[in-house]
Order: sequence, then C-alpha cells, then structure tokens
Amino acid sequence: MLTKESLETPCILIDEHVLQRNIERMADIAAQNGVKLRPHIKTHKIPEFALNQLAHGASGITAAKVSEAEIMAEHGIDDIFLAYPVVSPSKIRRIIALAEKIRVIVGVESAEGASRLSKEAAQAGMTLPVRLEIDTGLARTGVRPDKAVELAKRIAALPGLNLSGIFTFKGAVFEGSGTLDLEAAGREEGRIMVETAEKLRAAGIAIRDVSVGSTPTAPFAAAVEGVTEIRPGTYIFYDRMLAVMGACTKEDWAAKVLVTVVSVPSEDRLVVDGGSKTFATDVQPGQHPLHLKGFGEIVGHPDAVFEKMNEEHGMIRTQGPHGLHVGDILEIVPNHICPTINLHNEVFVCKDGAIRAVPVLARGKLA
Repeated sequence: MLTKESLETPCILIDEHVLQRNIERMADIAAQNGVKLRPHIKTHKIPEFALNQLAHGASGITAAKVSEAEIMAEHGIDDIFLAYPVVSPSKIRRIIALAEKIRVIVGVESAEGASRLSKEAAQAGMTLPVRLEIDTGLARTGVRPDKAVELAKRIAALPGLNLSGIFTFKGAVFEGSGTLDLEAAGREEGRIMVETAEKLRAAGIAIRDVSVGSTPTAPFAAAVEGVTEIRPGTYIFYDRMLAVMGACTKEDWAAKVLVTVVSVPSEDRLVVDGGSKTFATDVQPGQHPLHLKGFGEIVGHPDAVFEKMNEEHGMIRTQGPHGLHVGDILEIVPNHICPTINLHNEVFVCKDGAIRAVPVLARGKLA
C-alpha cells in the first residue's frame, strides 16, 4: 500500500475529503441559484473526477481541446461543451465524429470559424449546437457585445448549425482591469451576458443558454437573473491564487505538490527537486492585482519564498535559519493548479491515510 512517506517526489497529493467537499459546495451554489453547473475539466483532466462532478449535480462538462473531449467521451461522458474556437478542418471532422456518438456543443466566435463548422456539419447531415462567445472584458477571444447581434445573425443563417446560446470567460476582471472585488466582477459578467442575450432575442435569435464562468466569479454571476449556467473549473482543487483573491480559504486546498529538499546551500536558502517541469509558471510573482511572492506557498513555512526555478530545481529563500535538512519533504501549493496538473502523468489521491495513484489521462492533450 502506498503511504505518503513512500511516494517519490516531486508528485501531486490530493486530499479526497477536501476535493469532495469542494465538488459538493459548488453544486450547491448552482442549485441554490437555479442554474446548471458545467465544470471545466481542463483543471484536472481526469475522467474519474469528471464523473464524480456529474454524479454530484453537474449537467455536463466543459473542455478546451478536442482531444480532452475525446478522452472524456471514451470514459462514458456524453454531454460536452467545447468552449474554444475550432477552425482546423481535421479537428472539425473529429468533432463531427464525436457528435455522432454523444452531445457536443461547440463554441464559435467568428464568421469564418462558424462557416467551417457549418460546411462539415451539413456534409455529415447533422445539426451541430453552437454557442457564440462574448468578450465581456478579458480581451481574449470572443465578439464584443456591441457586435454580437450582427455576427449572431450570420451564424444563425448557416446550415448545419443551431445557435443555442452564448458564453463567456471573464475571470476576476471589472471594468476592463484585474480586481479582487469578485462580487463586482461576477455581477458585471452576468449583467453583460444577460443584456446581450436579450438583444439577440429581440433580433429574432432564440438564445436559450447564457453560460458564464470562472471559479472566483461563478457564485456571484450565478445570482444574476437570466444566467442559466456556470462553468467553474479550478474549484475542485483551488490554489494559492484563488486564496489570495478571497475565493477560498487554505482549508479548501485539495492539491499540494510534494517535493524533497535536495540541497541546503545556506541557513536561509534551500533547493527542492521541483522546478519548471513540476510547477506551472504562468501566474508570475508580483503582478497586479495579486502581488504574489514566489511561485507557491510552502505549507508550514509562511516566511519562505519560492523565489525561482530552473527545469529541475526549485530555489527557496527564508528570512532566517530554516532548520530544514537534505531529505526533508515539503508541501507546496502552486500559484495556479490547472497547468501544474498537466505537467504530471498521475496524481496521488489520499483518503483516510490510504493513497492510490490516478492517471491524468487527458494530460498533454493539446490538439
């Protein structure tokens, strides 16, 4: 039997009790607000966890990549929203093949992308449900609300497509800037989406689904009348970034990275066996509005700063003598758990002292 002491580092250890509590709490939030929950599985990429979410209130799942959706479908999940613009002919054909087996909804955000989907769907003799992506302030993909009616009319007229809804991802952004006021960000997100849906309906387009997202804003966006669905993802584990935002407490952290001290160069510095091939580096220290110190929080050592990484080395500095030795095991909560999971072939799930390995089956599924 695996024990914490027998695990080889670096590795990810997940507390199953905390994970289960997180799953059930978000399901309760959706139910209390009368909206559907369609969690984004890019966070964990593990069919077992997705099935758990479905068993506890989720109506379907969200994926970012066709390959993620294929893995989930292979393991019995039959309702998937692909919330990403798919424009490559080969990927569109894979979506069509998948849609012949399960319910697949596809995100669109341009006339060209929708036309490509339309051509393949019509040739296959099917009608593919699609949702139009709205840019509510993140300035990533999506059409601006003031341009949505024009684009939606063009998409609704295409054969082989059924424009059934709109969706967005805004995250902790309010009035175009990053914020720690999650309620303001979430309510703005919901309001913009509901207003956009109303304009589309007034133009004769039958919008049923108004889908919003992100773990930090979901509880507040869900409370806006007219929102029909939330798509949080990180809530299953939470991470350091979300704790600093105020979206969770440290007691909600379900996933931690275990590392071993491999070098103690001085009394205020140590090196661990986890570097950039173990921890994601997309959420950088010092950036507004989080102003994080380092790349993760070292549990039990609040003054220690995970200040830099090479591929296989993580360098930690303390304010004074740390008292740690070569061979000691540390737990680190990364700034962002989602891309960190994608760096690992498996995670280790702990329940009442018993540990089991769970493969991250959709790891590296980028196409």
